[in-house]
Amino acid sequence: MTAPIRFPRFFVTAPSPCPYLPGKSERKVFTELRGENADELNEALGRIGFRRSQTVAYRPSCLDCQACVSVRVVAPEFRPSSSQKRLIKANRDLVATDCRPWATEEQFELLQKYLSVRHPGGGMTHMEETDFADMVEHTPVTSTVIEYREPTEDGRPGRLVGACLTDVQADGLSMIYSFYDPDHAERSGLGTYIILDHMRLAAERGLPYVYLGYWVAGSDRMQYKVRFRPLERLARSGWERISDEEQTRLIASATASRSPERLQGRACKDAVPSDASESARYDFVG
Repeated sequence: MTAPIRFPRFFVTAPSPCPYLPGKSERKVFTELRGENADELNEALGRIGFRRSQTVAYRPSCLDCQACVSVRVVAPEFRPSSSQKRLIKANRDLVATDCRPWATEEQFELLQKYLSVRHPGGGMTHMEETDFADMVEHTPVTSTVIEYREPTEDGRPGRLVGACLTDVQADGLSMIYSFYDPDHAERSGLGTYIILDHMRLAAERGLPYVYLGYWVAGSDRMQYKVRFRPLERLARSGWERISDEEQTRLIASATASRSPERLQGRACKDAVPSDASESARYDFVG
């Protein structure tokens, strides 16, 4: 006898200050991912704009704003720009390794360095090693940590310069959170390179998309996502491709609003903060 389908229960957070747009408030709708069908549920929700944080799938549900837009890159059709080609060439010696989702002290030290330079004063700067372990290891779906290390002459693991927590889905790779060495004297743009390498990985595996999370119009720190072509966004009618003309305008606008140095490789960071006190703000909605 076939077991009955269990539909997820959805909840909503109380409004809180938006981390991307000053003066705005944010609210999220979310559900728990668990059980033997967690992968299928996560993928289905991902196609309608949800993101994963540990054992929770969520998406924005703000009352007065729709600035957060889910975006994904069509991996088989991706063609790097001239500057992206130079970045690939400069970092092609890095060794990318799929690792099980298990947090290490080396990863945590790199994350702390990244946060202290790129996001000083941000909420994640107060993360302890146990919080980082929760972020990486508490996953009910197929996930991996892709490490990027410098090569060595003897073949032993080299210096860790970047990492990305990635969900492996039937239709693509979903970049949950990436971080890297922000002060490397010889390697600029490591964050962008990690995204570029995910295009390679997806294409090699025959996966159609790389999910980049939310693009937020008006938020400087999210404009790096428009620099990858062809880009699709989730609209009310479903996924639609951004035209070359519109994307060119978006890239020009992003370049004009940011200095070249700060445009280099922002990490994907759409995750809900791993703070146990967050659960106190959850309200059942259906």
